[in-house]
Parts: sequence; C-alpha cells; structure tokens
Amino acid sequence: MKLYDGGRAPNPRRVTVFVAEKGIEIERVPVDMGQMGHKSEEVTSLNPLQRLPVLVLDDGTALSESVAICRYLEELYPDPPLLGVDARDRAIVEMWNRRVEHHLLASVAAAFRHTHPAMKEWEVPQVPEWGEANKPKAIAFLELLDRELANREFVAGERFTIADITALISMDFMKPARIDKPAHLENVMRWYEAVSARPSARIA
Repeated sequence: MKLYDGGRAPNPRRVTVFVAEKGIEIERVPVDMGQMGHKSEEVTSLNPLQRLPVLVLDDGTALSESVAICRYLEELYPDPPLLGVDARDRAIVEMWNRRVEHHLLASVAAAFRHTHPAMKEWEVPQVPEWGEANKPKAIAFLELLDRELANREFVAGERFTIADITALISMDFMKPARIDKPAHLENVMRWYEAVSARPSARIA
C-alpha cells in the first residue's frame, strides 16, 4: 500500500493519527499542497476531486476520503478498535464522528478557507462573511460537547476513537482559522490536553 499524504492539512492528518494509533507501517508519498501538488496529474489520476489523502492498495485500487481509508484499515487491523466494537458502539462512534465533522470541522474549515489570505486562490469565490459566520458555530458545538464531556472521558464514550481524532484535528485547526480556543470550557480543555498528549498527536 501507498499513502499519498498531504502533511498537516486536516484530512491527511486524520489518517496519519489513525495509522499511528494502529501502529501500522505504510509507505508514504508526500505531496506538497502548498505547491498545488494535489492538483498534479498523478494525484488527479487517483482522485479526480484532487483531494488528499489517497490510499493506493496493492491491486491498484485508489481509496480517497479519510473515513473510508480508516474503515479499510480498521478491517485489516482491528486492534485497537477505533470505529467501535459491536453494532451499538459502532453506531455511537459514527454518530459522534459525523457530528464533529458537520458541526466543528466543517465550521473551522469554512472559517479558514474563507478568511485566510493564503486561501484566496484556493477558495473561489472567497466569502469572508461566511467565514466569520462559521466561527461562532464552531464554539457553539464545543459548548455542547463540553456538556457531554462532563460525563465521560472521550467524545464517543469511555474509549479513544476516530471521533476524538476528528475533534482533535478540528481544534488544532482553530489556530490557523483564527478562532480562539475556548479556555472557559473546562471539560473540553481537559479532554483536549489529554488527547493532545497522546504519541499519535505529537508525531502527526
């Protein structure tokens, strides 16, 4: 397998952290997104949407979309389980991962893509008002998550899962999106400090 990797961009990093948690060794093909490497002929031939990451299997199959890649790897390497352990647990993990994707990561990404000067040529048209409108949406979701984390250790329960990976990457991405981390949300910050200290978070 080969993993076409976009570095610290949120979606490539989600897979990098997932792989690190699994302890898997995968050949990496670094792609410089700052130099528009994701729009190269090679990447486009693997993913016509010109997005990263892309996992190329030994038979030549190209998988894109972060969660699809993670699901494939979970099937091959089930331990430790990051997508749930039974039908109920998998549904809960999926529910929370989707919530984080839709209400936190998407809002932080919109804020970054529509307000950061470096994204002017990437996000056309760039709509600064939309970017600013998404900043309070991200904080509103974290307020909800803070209430949830009063009763459990991790986003989807008592075990670290892909939902924590997505939330961690989202919160780290708040800095370039110019959204202040919510220091007043004690449960969120306790969780964030704990997951940020994991070896997988440090190497990715």
